[in-house]
Amino acid sequence: MKISYNWLKQFIKTDWTSEQTSELLTDLGLEVEVVEKYQSIKGGLEGVVVGHVLTCEKHPDADRLKVTTVNIGLEAPVQIVCGAANVAAGQKVPVATIGTVLYDKEGAEFTIKKGKIRGQESHGMICAEDELGLGSSHDGIMVLDENLVPGTKASEVFQIADDEVFEIGLTPNRADAMSHFGTARDLRAGMLQRGVNVELITPSVSNFRVDMRTLKIDVNVEEPALAPRYCGVTISGITVHESPKWLQDRLKAIGLTPKNNIVDVTNYVLHELGQPLHAFDAAKITGKVIVKTLPEGTKFTTLDDVERTLHAEDLMICDEKGPLCIAGVFGGKKSGVTDGTTSIFLESAYFDAVSVRKTAKRHQLNTDASFRFERGIDPTITEYALKRAAILIQEVAGGKITSDVVEVYPKKVEDFSVLLNFSHVSKIIGQEIPKDTIKKILVSLDIKVNSVSDTGLGLTIPAYRVDVQREIDVIEEILRVYGYNNIEFSKKFNATVANSPRTEDYKVQNVIASQLNSQGFHEMMANSLTTAAYAKLSTVLKEEHNVTMLNPLSSDLATMRQSLLFSALEAISYNINRKNSDLKLFEFGKSYHKYLNGYEEHKHLTLSISGNRNKESWTTPQKGTDFFLLKGYAKGVLARLGIEKISNAPVQSDVFSEGTSICYNNDTLVEMGVVKKSILKHFGIKQDVYYADFNWDLILKIITGKIKYTEIPKYPEVRRDLALLIDEKTTYESIFNLARQTEKALLKDINLFDVYQGDKLPAGKKSYALSFTIQDNTKTLTDAQIDKIMSKLQQTFETELGASLR
Repeated sequence: MKISYNWLKQFIKTDWTSEQTSELLTDLGLEVEVVEKYQSIKGGLEGVVVGHVLTCEKHPDADRLKVTTVNIGLEAPVQIVCGAANVAAGQKVPVATIGTVLYDKEGAEFTIKKGKIRGQESHGMICAEDELGLGSSHDGIMVLDENLVPGTKASEVFQIADDEVFEIGLTPNRADAMSHFGTARDLRAGMLQRGVNVELITPSVSNFRVDMRTLKIDVNVEEPALAPRYCGVTISGITVHESPKWLQDRLKAIGLTPKNNIVDVTNYVLHELGQPLHAFDAAKITGKVIVKTLPEGTKFTTLDDVERTLHAEDLMICDEKGPLCIAGVFGGKKSGVTDGTTSIFLESAYFDAVSVRKTAKRHQLNTDASFRFERGIDPTITEYALKRAAILIQEVAGGKITSDVVEVYPKKVEDFSVLLNFSHVSKIIGQEIPKDTIKKILVSLDIKVNSVSDTGLGLTIPAYRVDVQREIDVIEEILRVYGYNNIEFSKKFNATVANSPRTEDYKVQNVIASQLNSQGFHEMMANSLTTAAYAKLSTVLKEEHNVTMLNPLSSDLATMRQSLLFSALEAISYNINRKNSDLKLFEFGKSYHKYLNGYEEHKHLTLSISGNRNKESWTTPQKGTDFFLLKGYAKGVLARLGIEKISNAPVQSDVFSEGTSICYNNDTLVEMGVVKKSILKHFGIKQDVYYADFNWDLILKIITGKIKYTEIPKYPEVRRDLALLIDEKTTYESIFNLARQTEKALLKDINLFDVYQGDKLPAGKKSYALSFTIQDNTKTLTDAQIDKIMSKLQQTFETELGASLR
């Protein structure tokens, strides 16, 4: 953002240098990145003076040159050789003296030097207007007013504007400072804190009056939520032409190109007060002005001659025939002010910031108006800015105000109320600031003190401070005006050693991440913002539980995710589309949920596998990933964390076509399975995806207890195998649980190492080959003990499951 120092000093009368001012603005949070010199004419015509041509004779050796003597205010006149046909004795002319630096059309500089032209000395140059940068004509030298005194500086004659321009790196939250008035308001607060008593001068609109009521244009706001306040007035009998020099200089100083007097005034008020305005050609408005949205797909041509397709949520300024302007963003080609315009409808409005931001983003338009609207402008100056602009238009374009101010403001935008606790101020800042100083700072920032007590203040924050709505925001305001550099630091060096437990979240994450990396997984990090449409892919997820953004960047990033699954599928789809289809991914992340009693966020670890297990190789046959591989990885994570007392249960989530849950004390610890084909189709994925979702919050809760360990057994373990012929509906899980119940003391492990189903077996039967690991931690087992245990297991399987040995 560019701020003209001369313009700024219209609001605050100060003799401070630009260096002092820029330093204070930076301390206040309006960081001045650079201060540039500005001159309305490059070089400022330094060294150019008024000359009086005393004599003018033909050059003795050149037909087209003349030798002149010119009085430039020195003791003796100087001789100058001139090639202009219109030079004559008695003229007052601009003279560039020896050493003057001038600039050509491309901006390249050249220096006037003493020289000889065809044998005649020349001590300067009599200039044309294009040589001085005062115009484009090169037909001859400039002839000045004959009443001018020789030697007078040309910069005084042509009123060269000299200025200094601050380039401020404005942060997005400081919408209140996006104007010269807003910057001056902050500067005044800083100067008052430093003991410099200054007044904030605001332009008067007391001269505003209705001359006649001959052109009234009614306004109908159909979308009051998107346009909370709308004002308009008509001005007739104007003449559209070039703006006066002072107005052009103001705009040029901050990098704007003047257009015409009407458009220039609207730009001037925008940068002066921070209120965007728009002028419509009143003759091109049919009936009344209507503020509304239009059907999806409506075509509209903007001022840049581009036909745009409107979105159903784009707020438009229309008349009874159709659209005139994209509200708060860009004007329309057919309703704009032209050289033939004689009457205008001047608009000043307060539009919803989110609506303007979305519209500007959709159409890829970034204008000075949208820049301010989408960050939040001051709703209280809408009418004031309109009157200010109307007065200026009358000043530079003539005309008469031909209607009352039409205003639609159904619901006033209220100020904010905040309670400030003095102890919190001291705690956050780290130093106690006197209560009177705090109140003085707040008053200088237009924050009203409604109530005072020993413990704090009751405050009312003006509506234009959209970034100050909490106590911590007020404390930040106090600190930046008080001065960060005024906070004292202790000379004592303090150091503490934090006692961080081994079960600290980040430490556990690092352990598991290292394990998964060693197993071929890659960690992914996905955006927590996603689309609301994903909630429709599962009945477990509810759209009403979506946490939506107040000011989203786009519809695809408008909602906080309820599940990490869809982020993983986006990454898998992206990789598959780039010929990387063998994937093992894991992510630590959070899901976000809105309930009747408030908001919740939950931490997760997710595993996603798809494609082949290993890279293609001639030594290893290709084998695809499957559910059991995923289950092995999931159990490996739990084993690494020492979580053993787990059980299986049916999976609850409907994102899986088949799957299982791992529970701990009846709480679901992990949900995993094969992702449904219908969900994969939504992401364009044609291969199976296996997904596991860990309840990381529960995991951290489980492992925070004391670490338990057992001594490594001194006595050997024994393995015995059984090949059982069982009913095909019998599950391995039922065999596993039955074996555990039968032999609780010495049976350490059970493993299924072969499954067979075929023609050689009776119908409805299958064969399981199982290994049983038996161990006694106090002694070596005998063959009799082992045979007894195996006999008991075999008998139990026969009795309970109808199994038989093969």
